Amino acid sequence: MTQANSFQAWREGFGPIVHSDETVERVRALAATTALGEEALYRTLIAADRLASAAMWTVVHMTYARRVDLSGAPLPADAFKTTPEGHTGGSLNMVPAFVGYLAANVLSATTRGWLMGQGHSVAAIEAVNSLTGDVSPPQRGRYDRSEAGLSRLVSDFYSYAIAADGAAAVPLGSHAGPNTAGAISEGGYLGFAEVQYAHMPLPGESLVAFLSDGAFEEQRGSDWTPRWWRAEDSGFAIPVMILNGRRIEERAQIAQQGGAGWLADHLRLNGFDPFTIDGRDPAAFVWGILEAEQRLERFTSDPARQYPAPIPYVIAASIKGFGFPGAGTNAAHNLPLSGNPASDDAARREFNEGAAALFVPPDELTQAVQTLSIHGAQKRPPESQHPLALRRPQSPALPDPHWTMAGDPPDCAMHALDRWFVRLVDANPELRVRVGNPDELRSNHMGAVLERLRHRVNVPEPGVADAIDGGVITALNEEAVAGAALANKAGLNLIVSYEAFAMKMLGGLRQEIVFARRQREIGHEPGWISVPLIVTSHTWENSKNEQSHQDPTIGEALLGEMSDTARVLFPVDSNSAVAALRSVYQGRGQVACVVVSKRDMPHRLDGDAALRAVQAGAAHIEGAAAGADVQLIAIGAYQLEEALKAARRLADVGLRTLVTMLIEPGRFRAPRDPIEHSFVAGDAALGELFPPNLPRVIATHTRPEPMLGLLRRLDGGPSATVAHGYISRGGTLDVAGMLFANRTTWAHLVESVAQLLNRPCDQILSAAECAAIDGRGDPHDLINPSTNRKTA
Repeated sequence: MTQANSFQAWREGFGPIVHSDETVERVRALAATTALGEEALYRTLIAADRLASAAMWTVVHMTYARRVDLSGAPLPADAFKTTPEGHTGGSLNMVPAFVGYLAANVLSATTRGWLMGQGHSVAAIEAVNSLTGDVSPPQRGRYDRSEAGLSRLVSDFYSYAIAADGAAAVPLGSHAGPNTAGAISEGGYLGFAEVQYAHMPLPGESLVAFLSDGAFEEQRGSDWTPRWWRAEDSGFAIPVMILNGRRIEERAQIAQQGGAGWLADHLRLNGFDPFTIDGRDPAAFVWGILEAEQRLERFTSDPARQYPAPIPYVIAASIKGFGFPGAGTNAAHNLPLSGNPASDDAARREFNEGAAALFVPPDELTQAVQTLSIHGAQKRPPESQHPLALRRPQSPALPDPHWTMAGDPPDCAMHALDRWFVRLVDANPELRVRVGNPDELRSNHMGAVLERLRHRVNVPEPGVADAIDGGVITALNEEAVAGAALANKAGLNLIVSYEAFAMKMLGGLRQEIVFARRQREIGHEPGWISVPLIVTSHTWENSKNEQSHQDPTIGEALLGEMSDTARVLFPVDSNSAVAALRSVYQGRGQVACVVVSKRDMPHRLDGDAALRAVQAGAAHIEGAAAGADVQLIAIGAYQLEEALKAARRLADVGLRTLVTMLIEPGRFRAPRDPIEHSFVAGDAALGELFPPNLPRVIATHTRPEPMLGLLRRLDGGPSATVAHGYISRGGTLDVAGMLFANRTTWAHLVESVAQLLNRPCDQILSAAECAAIDGRGDPHDLINPSTNRKTA
């Protein structure tokens, strides 16, 4: 085929794909500069049109059909699903985008990374991958472009098949997942791709981030990217918004406010360099991706460049569900046809006519796939193996801690973490660092980290810890700053927050946890260095503020996830805090919430004991198991101090108390599957730390009820185990007031011990102390337990 003929064949389009005059002119300009030559470019674009049409044909079959017919014949009623399902419109819109991404890679001989924020559009990715053969290992041999392979694909989609062990029985889900070749995020929670993509690629890499106009209502056009992207430590990040104008039930906000033109104006005000393409045409995406890269290259090659960089932003204008009946309607989001083809003759005609317009004969499709599948000749990996999908940075060098010694004055655990993290950064200069900071890093006693890494800003303020290349990502947007750390899977990360406000990070944290856990379940271990979330200024010590600042829910929520992937730790002093943080960085593919006090606390463990406690998940602090009358279990620093006070009072009346610090409760839960079983303590280790048949009183940083449920393995029932913790009482109080309001003082623990041992409380506590815990006396009588000491 001659160059002129190739151009004309492409210019004619295919099926519903039509090339606008603007796209034609842009492609002509591209053809004049491509290294492959004009004829090869047009052959590539011809192939892209056919692959896109075939993938859209596959997508609608995934929603409605139980099988495919590669002859193109109309499907009869019995070939359709009785209950169709599919997020069809968004998937149809993603097909030209993803195929355009593949074609851009061919034309530049580069395998770019990809990220899809709208994970419910997964049918587009799975359809294209099945047609090209670039599927994940669990899908290999099951899905391909044969009639049998595509029939398995469409019948598996929303089949709800379940295996005997409760796992999904097919390697295909409703959202992007570990079985989706090349996927790095589920995209099930809209808005997180927008705050993450700028921090993902390393220098020399390029990432195409497919975003949705619906997520604009979560994050206003990813406004943070120009503020934080730096050519010096990041590769090219190319946002591509699929602007189809609709959410589930109504027009998207952008459509209501003025469409692509309004969005472009908004983006310019926020530092972007937007331009609009035809979101219905794979060739437009090819041009858009390459044009965005050229603009970024011009910026990075300018020695006089100044930040913020004008980040190219591709606005791909389309209509919801383009290419199939029902396009542009609310129904296009899920089921665009007027009825169910399995039982409705009119809907069946709609489907068959719509599918016929998209059909590509198998021989023609095979030729198109061969044209696009030249990875071997170009010596580059397939898209399923793009750089971001294979992240496994080298293990960090972990400095030996500078332990606090016995006899040293009380110290702040946050200061200890601050000192150690700076040493960690200095020991690993090859690992890019991101510290997610909503606002108060110095207030949270991490001033050394701030001075070492500095707030990342476009224009530093004199006399402030600011820098253009700063590693501290600061904004009063918890999702955005946590996203920066979670996205940096090539480096070292840390998130620091008030405990109460970390709840605003929970959706993003959980998305990472679930995706990583599902990778483990299919034998694909995530390779990124685990990310700690340090929550401080926490429930018990944030007593000076109102109850909005007193909330342990983040730890409770994360304890509900699988403990091998979502760790929650409660260190009690500076040594155990450093040991806990160090253990997090030894892991891979975990998110770890570390609850740390920022006030000076007594030293309770030396260095070796702290390391052993973190490894085991718990440690005895005082007393001996042999001959103990009762065990006090402390989960949290303030809780340990109250338990030790209680133990001293109990000793005064001849009761022997075993005081145990439980640093990682998830280690002692009843495991829920084999992976978690390999993480939790065995029965022998459990018995050593928590002797059977011993009455126990638990003092927990969290609410008592969820902790009791978690620790069922050591719970002897109401007559043998009592728990104290946050009972949702607070306000503007001091620490002692918070403990008293939540019935978690040493005296309340003593009262519970007396009840478990059938001892009269007034034989252990003074009359004033009994009156205080009964709500009749003065709470201040509990502040110094030695003043009213009872003796045997």
